[in-house]
Amino acid sequence: MQPISFARSFLSKGLSKSVWKASVVSKVLQPAILIGVLGCAISVNAQAAVGASTNSDNPTNGLQLISLNADEIADEKDADNLSNIADMLDVADEPDDSIDSVPDESALTDDADDIDTDIPAEVAQVSLNAISPETLKTFVAVVDLIRRQYVDAVNDEELFSNAMSGMLTKLDSHAEFLDAEAYENLRAFTEGDVGDIGIKVNYRPEAGYWVVTEVIDDSPADRKGIAVGDYLHQVDEFKLDDGRQVNDVEQLLTGIAGTQVDIITSKAGRRKHTTTLQRNNSHPQIIETKLVDGIAIVKLPAFQNNSREKLLEGLINLNAPISGILLDVRDNPGGVLTSAVSVASLFMDDTDVVQVQARQNKSRVLSTQGDAILKPLPLVVLQNRYSASAAEVLASSLQAQKRATIIGEVSYGKGSVQSVIPLNDEQAVKLTVANYMTVAGKQIDEIGVEPDVTLSGNENTWEQQALELVKARALDSGIRFVRKNATKE
Repeated sequence: MQPISFARSFLSKGLSKSVWKASVVSKVLQPAILIGVLGCAISVNAQAAVGASTNSDNPTNGLQLISLNADEIADEKDADNLSNIADMLDVADEPDDSIDSVPDESALTDDADDIDTDIPAEVAQVSLNAISPETLKTFVAVVDLIRRQYVDAVNDEELFSNAMSGMLTKLDSHAEFLDAEAYENLRAFTEGDVGDIGIKVNYRPEAGYWVVTEVIDDSPADRKGIAVGDYLHQVDEFKLDDGRQVNDVEQLLTGIAGTQVDIITSKAGRRKHTTTLQRNNSHPQIIETKLVDGIAIVKLPAFQNNSREKLLEGLINLNAPISGILLDVRDNPGGVLTSAVSVASLFMDDTDVVQVQARQNKSRVLSTQGDAILKPLPLVVLQNRYSASAAEVLASSLQAQKRATIIGEVSYGKGSVQSVIPLNDEQAVKLTVANYMTVAGKQIDEIGVEPDVTLSGNENTWEQQALELVKARALDSGIRFVRKNATKE
């Protein structure tokens, strides 16, 4: 399959400048699901330049296995083993209709091919035999050493899965290799799931540390040996101290189902170690809607394919006139980017929302679509430092058009787009393929969205402060939302 060919060429370029001459052909991939660790998804048609797979041009023909016991090249008889690898790579370049025919439900428009993801010629023309023999020798030696010397027996499949995962996570913190469970959870996320690693923690003043108080059976944490009583020192890059709140730590551990998180733990303060876990303890996300003094308070925890519909359904279920909206995106890690555009389309019409910049092409602009049903209602958006990615896209676009007042604190600052590319029915690679900026061309990554009104102190008071701001701008007479087939009372 084409995505594997992409990875093969990319790896080779990073190891050597040697290139080989070969004819290339382009194959068009069907839309892939695009998801961000803390955020985004869009739909693109990817094109991959694939080396022609004839016996004479096969880039692996000249590569031989390296002996572990001597510096010389292995015997000719060992080269047959490598030809099997070459055959596997050629087979992988064939399209898999069972995957490539799956439509991307997150797409809002049909012009996804505006984003050009052709593999540059200097990458596509790098041969596998450009990999240093010493590098291959070292890799095989490490695998052999683990087999013979590691304290526990290790399955070869697990070793190679870990190797692929390490290769991707070293690129950036958002790239990763997805096993069957993580891949399924990411697919489920687009329909409404968020996830965690299956633990509860509390701060223990007498110990001076955050302590694991509950571990769910057969959860990701349980399977990696995290136990009740363990100290939790750090989540990703965030160190934990007595200044954190329980909600802070829960939010750091929770995110898009199927994404991964690194935690640093210890046994009662002894030697610390890092564990990489996937948020596979998934549970449905719920858009909470309530009415306070004529103001609809909508808690939007993430962006899925159905977020727009769920938001409108919540307003209809209030069954009362609405004179303003408070949209709470605190702790929202992002999700499907086109879902954020769809939500923005409820409040603005004919408006650019976000710029998406891929590697080698000009920016693509995503704009609002359809009727702005909620345009007459005053709007305040409440965010915090964990509002990320698609949540930042929504807030920045509403702010730029002066459609809403943003209140709270500076958001997380995550401005990259990840593509989840299927390798087969059960595995996929999540790779950063683009960055996004505000419609004004301002960077969001590592900067975040500055609020119009900054809040500080106890976050439990923020909702009430935001509510007062909406009330000051509320309509004199509210608007009641009903289903098309319903009759107003």
